[in-house]
Amino acid sequence: MAASIAWRKGAQGPSEHSRRADPETGVTIHQLTDHPSISHPTYFLQCSFTQDQAHLVFTGYRDGSAQLLEAGFPDGEIRQLTGGDPIHPFSPVIASDGSVVFVRGGSIWRLDRDTLDESRIACPGGQLGECSLSPAGDRYVAACKRGDGWGLVVGTVDGSVKGFIAFARTVIHPQFNPLDPDWIEFAADPAPRMHRVRFDGTGMECLYDHGNDEFVVHETFLGASQDLAFCVWPFSLRRLDWRTGDISMISEFNAWHITPNRAGTKILCDTVHPDIGLQLVDVSTGARAPVCHSDASSGGSQWRHSRYAVAEDWERARKAADKSRSLSWMEMAADTVYGPQWTHPHPSFSRDETMAVFASDRSGCTQVYVAELP
Repeated sequence: MAASIAWRKGAQGPSEHSRRADPETGVTIHQLTDHPSISHPTYFLQCSFTQDQAHLVFTGYRDGSAQLLEAGFPDGEIRQLTGGDPIHPFSPVIASDGSVVFVRGGSIWRLDRDTLDESRIACPGGQLGECSLSPAGDRYVAACKRGDGWGLVVGTVDGSVKGFIAFARTVIHPQFNPLDPDWIEFAADPAPRMHRVRFDGTGMECLYDHGNDEFVVHETFLGASQDLAFCVWPFSLRRLDWRTGDISMISEFNAWHITPNRAGTKILCDTVHPDIGLQLVDVSTGARAPVCHSDASSGGSQWRHSRYAVAEDWERARKAADKSRSLSWMEMAADTVYGPQWTHPHPSFSRDETMAVFASDRSGCTQVYVAELP
C-alpha cells in the first residue's frame, strides 16, 4: 500500500500493480491501484488509456479530494496530475494529443500531461456535468444546470464559438455523433430519455418517446454505425437507427453500462441483479461471452426496479442524504437511488480493444482494474 506518500500535484509513487486470474474464465486481471482511498477510471463513455496505451488516467482521492492521476501500464509509477479545487470525478476526456479535458467547478479545463500546465477552455458558470469532445477534438459539450434552467454548454476548444442550448429537464451524458459532429445526442431525466440536437442549437428532437415505466438507460453511439445502443433495464440491450428511429433487439439479458467497440460489432458491459460479470456481446447475433467478475458492490436501490425513480424515491433519498437533488445526483455519495457511481464497474475498452478497464470495490475501497479480453 502506497499510503505514506504526501500526495499532491506532481507527486509520484511506485507501481501498485498486481495480477490475478479470474477463477471462472481464467482471464488475467491487472490491479493498477492499491491505496486506501477511492480510485476509479474515467467514465464508461470515455477511454481511460492514453493514445499510446502507455498510461491509464484515473480519478483518485489521495489528497482528500477528486483529482486526476495516471498510472504507467501495466506496472509503471503513479503520478498525480492535478491539485487544489476538486475536479468533477467523471468528467475527464483524453484528447488525441494526449492532453486531458475535464470539469472543475463551473469551468472546463485542459491539462498538459507533460508539463502539468492547466488552461481554462471555457467558464460558462453554473453546475457542469460530464463533458465530451468531438472526434476531431475541436469542439466540446457539457451538461449544465444554471439559475435559468438546464441544458448543454457547447463551444470550440479555441474559444471562438460558445453557446448554451436550453432544455426543460435535467441533462446528462452528452455525446457527439462520431461521424457527424454537427449532431449531439444527450439524455434527459425523467423520461423520455434519448434526444438529439445540432451543435448550433437547432433540430432538437426526442429520439424515442416512452414513459417512466420503461427504464431506458446508458445509450451510446454504436461505433461507426452511427446508430445508438441502449438498455431497457433490466430486460434487454437494443439498437436505435439514427436515421429512421427504428428499434431492434440486440440481446435479452440484464446489460447495464455498455461500451461498443469502434466498429460497432461488439459491446462490452457489466451486469447486476444478478451480477453475472462483465460480458462481451456480438451485436449481429446477440451471443455473449463472459469476461470476468468485477465483484463490485454496485450500489443503488433503483437497479432493483424496472422503472425510473419517481418523486417519492428522490424524497426518500434526499432525507437519507440530507442533500437536495441537483445535476450531479449521479455522483452523490449518500444517494440510495442510483448509488455511488464509484461502486459501479463502468467497463470500457482499451485503445486497441484487447482489454477492459473497470472499477471495483471488492477490497472494500474502489480500485482500478484491467482485464485482458478472451
